[in-house]
Amino acid sequence: MAGNAIDQTRRMLSLVTYLRERPGARVADVARAFGISEDELIADLDVLPLCGTSFRGGDLMDIDTDGERIWWHNPDDVAEPLRLAADEATALLVAARAVATLPGLREGDRDALLRATAKLEAAAGEAAGASSRLSVIFESEGGVFADVDRAISERRRLWLRYYSPARDEVTEREVDPIRLFAVGRTYMEAWCRLSEARRTFRLDRVVEIKLLDDASDPPPIELRDLSELSSALVQTGAEDPEVVVEVGPGGRWVAEYYPHDSADELPDGGLRITLRAPDPGSLRRLALRLGRDGRIVSPRELADSARDAARQALAAYGE
Repeated sequence: MAGNAIDQTRRMLSLVTYLRERPGARVADVARAFGISEDELIADLDVLPLCGTSFRGGDLMDIDTDGERIWWHNPDDVAEPLRLAADEATALLVAARAVATLPGLREGDRDALLRATAKLEAAAGEAAGASSRLSVIFESEGGVFADVDRAISERRRLWLRYYSPARDEVTEREVDPIRLFAVGRTYMEAWCRLSEARRTFRLDRVVEIKLLDDASDPPPIELRDLSELSSALVQTGAEDPEVVVEVGPGGRWVAEYYPHDSADELPDGGLRITLRAPDPGSLRRLALRLGRDGRIVSPRELADSARDAARQALAAYGE
């Protein structure tokens, strides 16, 4: 399982030094050295080219891979002494002070951040003066993020009061957090003790959160592909085609993952969900995943193509 956000940041900082000293390193060797899967390493490598020594986008890391080896083409350029402009120093100092106030931040991390901030203030000189007159107040999501991150790090269970738009109600539940990820919004994937199933929670819908002393103990489950989750959670527009899906009790999770216009209760405990999709054809996979727990009602062309896809899948399974 991938680590939490802070652990990933530490790993990526170490990865920069590791790759600088080992040009053309093999993907398998690097993954083994850091104790992660090759897919997790490739995900880190997708982020590193967005990092560099300037907020303005210059001197970014030119790192790529052919799937077997990793090449860093400009390590000497990035390694040159960093010179911050006044606005860059101000932005860094304001951000550092704001992060240091987050609840749930481990004391060791907070102390290290404050020491780095002090060094940056000394180096920035007069430029640091403007930052002292600015401050950032995080919305509630920031505190929730810190508590979830800490729970993952310390393997502790969480208690939540969570707003469910599908039912338009706030429920109390205990969850074993698995990971944090961001797709437009920030989400927590966790094992929900109330539903005894894996669920995804939007952090801005958490009304209240508490760390519990109970150990987090989610059952061994395969992590979902984040690219699949991304397609489920992507934001849609009012001009996108409307799709109506009816799900049984076992398919109510659709209302948690997919942005929707409405979710009406059905007599059998299911939901009639109206949503919009830029590409309705992409929902055929949803229909196949639902199986007997749901069906696409409209548009008719999509419903027919989903049935055809299901028949083909069954035929292939039979063979």
